Amino acid sequence: MLRSLYSGISGLRAHQTMLDTTGNNIANVNTSGFKSSSVQFQDTLSQMTQGATTPGENAGGRNPAQVGLGVQVAGISTNFGQGSAQSTGRSSDMMIAGEGFFATRSGNATSLTRSGAFEFDANGRLTSADGGIVQGWMAQGGQLATGGALTDVALPRDLLAPGVGTSTAGLSGNLPKETATGESIVQDKEIFAADGTSRTMTMTFTRTANGWNVAGNDGAGATGTATLALANDGTLNGGTMNLGGIAVDLSAVTGYAGLKTVSIAEQNGRSAGTLESYTLGSDGTLTGTFSNGAQQAIAQIALGSVANPGGLQKTGGSGYTVTANSGAIEYGVPGDPGMGTISGGMLEMSNVDLSQEFTNLIVAQRGFQANARIITTSDEVLQELANLKR
Repeated sequence: MLRSLYSGISGLRAHQTMLDTTGNNIANVNTSGFKSSSVQFQDTLSQMTQGATTPGENAGGRNPAQVGLGVQVAGISTNFGQGSAQSTGRSSDMMIAGEGFFATRSGNATSLTRSGAFEFDANGRLTSADGGIVQGWMAQGGQLATGGALTDVALPRDLLAPGVGTSTAGLSGNLPKETATGESIVQDKEIFAADGTSRTMTMTFTRTANGWNVAGNDGAGATGTATLALANDGTLNGGTMNLGGIAVDLSAVTGYAGLKTVSIAEQNGRSAGTLESYTLGSDGTLTGTFSNGAQQAIAQIALGSVANPGGLQKTGGSGYTVTANSGAIEYGVPGDPGMGTISGGMLEMSNVDLSQEFTNLIVAQRGFQANARIITTSDEVLQELANLKR
């Protein structure tokens, strides 16, 4: 049989693979996190018809003569270029800007993905569309310890921010100078014990001939006293009162005439609170906002990278798994060297370039057509040979 017949067949196969790859790219033009692929061709083994010779004294050297036996697919490479960003407004959607992959767990298998279309399941775990559980590090007491073993990222519904006992309080405002001697002004403020239970702290200001006497009660039996001397310019020499372990700052209180605005402006304690909402930082930290006003880190999403992303194997569901040529997964914090940052409320779209893909369709179609013509022509030659004997 003619060599050209088989060369044409190999061309049909190779260009069919190109068509398949291009069609898959176009089909996934709206798949979040999808990375397009391209086909590389190479020639197959060439048959030697005449070998090379060494130049001699009376004859020149001769080049080898070879006839090619067709084409084959050398490889299909993946383009990991950044896709465009699409704002979704969903707080659980995430996009990686730069290098790296999200890591998800399904059973004991770990997959990498660029698609950040995540949801929270019934157990509060952050999951991908196919059920993979996003991996990272969970905070303990609001403190993150990254670098250890990965765990499932979750926002439990019953998550609580612990109560904090009051240790400092500050007063501000003005005590009216014209207040009659012996008259008192009382101010109350809710404070908290270490276990988050609340009680009322009472501060009583009593006018004296030279200023004010201050008496405090922390609501649990502890008391304290202080004296505020009034200067001619209306200032008071306020200091700090120790009230049952609470440092009460009186330095901001003044004694001008005509204004009664003194109050306990602040205290640093709080009761226990339940999780109300969360925000995502560019470093992958999920920070919770609690009903008691506390804000603390809940978890941090990990990113994975490999030495050779082109060596990753696609597993479906926009996921990848490592191979012998990709290298092992190295995990890190978003923003570390070699790792991108994370943006919340956004998704990375496919990096498919439709203009290039449609051009590739034309090239593949014409290549397929030309190789089909080779087979047709080879068939006509064989027909002529068959017609030599009649």
